[in-house]
Amino acid sequence: AFDKTVAKDNSLAVGFFQRGFVHLQLEMYEEALSDYHLAFTHLRKNPFIDYKQLGLRYVLNAWEVLYSTAAAQCRLGQWQEAKATLEKAVVWRPGGRTAVLDLALEQVQKHLFLEPMQVPPGEFFRPRKKEVEELDSKDFLGKPKVISSIIPNDEYIGFEPLRPQKQGFYEPSADALQ
Repeated sequence: AFDKTVAKDNSLAVGFFQRGFVHLQLEMYEEALSDYHLAFTHLRKNPFIDYKQLGLRYVLNAWEVLYSTAAAQCRLGQWQEAKATLEKAVVWRPGGRTAVLDLALEQVQKHLFLEPMQVPPGEFFRPRKKEVEELDSKDFLGKPKVISSIIPNDEYIGFEPLRPQKQGFYEPSADALQ
């Protein structure tokens, strides 16, 4: 499902973030690391992306993506890279609250695996009701109408400019005009 999602929107950072988490759970560490790198790239140097506008009650933070990247690097035995990634995450953490990252740095120095961050279970994209109501089909053309000709003996079916022209054929009778 995440493959289909990121195929439809290849800039969806949270899609890559969630797919990275799934890859970690499936022990596909290289793919997870790649997805986390893509998620961070698609943040476009923003500290976070708020997905509430799209119907997902979740804010994806850059430091969370970097933390999960470090978790994937730990699984691959890339301890120095994981340490560097966590130090980079400290810079992206807002407000200087780095207790979680400091603890993670200690774990990496002791060569202990980190548990990756994830979107809280049970959170799904739910578009607003107003947007879903507009998805109903609308009839812009209206109902078809049958229009009859006032010209006697007119058996032509088609558009008026394509009608073969005959001299004297188009004068309506006096009865038709009334």
